[in-house]
Amino acid sequence: MEPEEKTKHILPLLDQHYPDAHVTLDFANPLELVVATVLSAQCTDVRVNQVTPAIFKKYPTAAHYAQAPLAELEQDIYATGFYRQKAKSLQAICRALGEKKGGQVPDSLEELVKLPGIGRKTANVILGNAFGIPGIVVDTHMKRVAARIGLTRQTDPVKIEFDLMPLVPKERWIKFSHQVIWHGRQICTAKNPKCPVCPILPYCDYGQKAVSAGAKK
Repeated sequence: MEPEEKTKHILPLLDQHYPDAHVTLDFANPLELVVATVLSAQCTDVRVNQVTPAIFKKYPTAAHYAQAPLAELEQDIYATGFYRQKAKSLQAICRALGEKKGGQVPDSLEELVKLPGIGRKTANVILGNAFGIPGIVVDTHMKRVAARIGLTRQTDPVKIEFDLMPLVPKERWIKFSHQVIWHGRQICTAKNPKCPVCPILPYCDYGQKAVSAGAKK
C-alpha cells in the first residue's frame, strides 16, 4: 500500500484513539512555550511542568532571562538536567529576541529558525501551539513511527517533514503531530512496541513483520 493510501486509513484511527492529543507542556504565552521546549530536551514534560511555574514567575520577559546571572539561572533549571547548556541556550535566545524582536517571539518559521538553537522541530512546536500556525513536528517519536509505518524512507528530520506534508492535509498538521507523538509514547515505543494491540497495525510495515515473526515462533 502506498503512503498516500495508508495515510487515508490511519488519520481516522488516530482521531478515534487520540481525540484529545495535545501538547503536554504547560505555558501561558509564546515565550513560556519557548522556555518549556528548551527545558524539555532530555527531560520529561512532567518534570518540566513541575519546574516552570516558579521560573515563569521569576522571569516574565525575555530581558529577565538575558540579564540573569548565569549561575542563578542554572540553579533555577537544575532539575531539568543538562542545566548548563540549557541556561546558555535560554540566554542566547532571549538576547536575540531582545536585540532583534523587541523581546517578542516571532510567529514565522523563517524568523524562529534564525534564533540560536531553534531548528524546524522546535519552531513548528512553537508555531502550532502558541500561534495555531500549521506545522509538522518531527521529533524522535514522529521519526520512528513514520518510518515504521512506511510513510517515509528518509532519516533526516527535515526530509521526513517534507515527505509527510503532502500526505496529511495542512489543517491537520498540528493535530497529526500531537497524535503521532502520543502514539509513539504509548504504543509505538522505541523498545518493545505494543504491535499486537496497535490500532494502526493493518497499515504498518514494521508491525506486520513483527506480528508475523511472533506468530512463526
